[in-house]
Amino acid sequence: MSFRPVVSQSRAQPTLEGAGVHLHRVFGFGDPGESDPFLLLDDFRNDDPAAYAAGFPWHPHRGIETITYVLDGSVEHSDSLGNRGVLGPGSVQWMTAGSGILHQEMPRGAASGRMHGFQLWANLPSSLKMTSPRYQDIQGSDITEVVDDDGTVVKIIIGSFWGRKGPVDGIAAEPLYLDVAVPAGVRKTLPVDTRANAFAYVFQGSGRFRDAAAPEGVRVEKEFQGQELNIRDLSGNRTLVRFGSGDEVTVQAGPEGVRFLLVAGRPLKEPVAWHGPIVMNTRDELVQAMRELQNGTFIKASA
Repeated sequence: MSFRPVVSQSRAQPTLEGAGVHLHRVFGFGDPGESDPFLLLDDFRNDDPAAYAAGFPWHPHRGIETITYVLDGSVEHSDSLGNRGVLGPGSVQWMTAGSGILHQEMPRGAASGRMHGFQLWANLPSSLKMTSPRYQDIQGSDITEVVDDDGTVVKIIIGSFWGRKGPVDGIAAEPLYLDVAVPAGVRKTLPVDTRANAFAYVFQGSGRFRDAAAPEGVRVEKEFQGQELNIRDLSGNRTLVRFGSGDEVTVQAGPEGVRFLLVAGRPLKEPVAWHGPIVMNTRDELVQAMRELQNGTFIKASA
């Protein structure tokens, strides 16, 4: 067994998206090789409906899969093929955009006004870029949950973990997507496919990953420079932790415990041509997609 070292940490950055939704971008629109096969992760979390009610009106996707995980509030969605529904607390939607789809997502807060969720984008390999669009809507009650003897709670959204399997299947990247909560003071080791790229995103409490050991040449993102926080300190709320190679991730929970997403997937190692929500392999394919958007031939599947 080999522990994965921490190779970088960074803070999620405030961003405006859609029709004016205030969210935090964990990563995205940078070097797609860093998190291959994952392209983007957004944390949409707010207690003020005015900061998210405008939502994400009609927009296109092609060549990727989007994974929406709702913790609080709900998201109403509809698309150009006539699909529609509501994602409530704990629900997950994995949308394979494939050859192309137009859809909209409208956040609706809980009674308190609170809205919280995540959206992750996964790239599709070239062989599946033009596959037919597909939805998997999973209710929170159907998410596989495992509680260990030390009180650690793991929700298995996608993939296999501790002998159990998550409800989402047939995904190109064969990823692991876990929601992990480790009680205060507990040290936990979690297995991860050694061939996969992996990262953790802390969204509650704090924890120290890989015994706080900073490997030689470790990179600390600019958001941390000039501050007392460094890679040996606890990783707190809205912190992205990227890991090097290995088959285990270790976390030591802080005084309030720690809750984080643990995501891993095997890299595609393919060229990426990217413009907003359309991700292809070549610039020519990207230009063609934009041309089809303009002339009304973008949608290939029928209702």
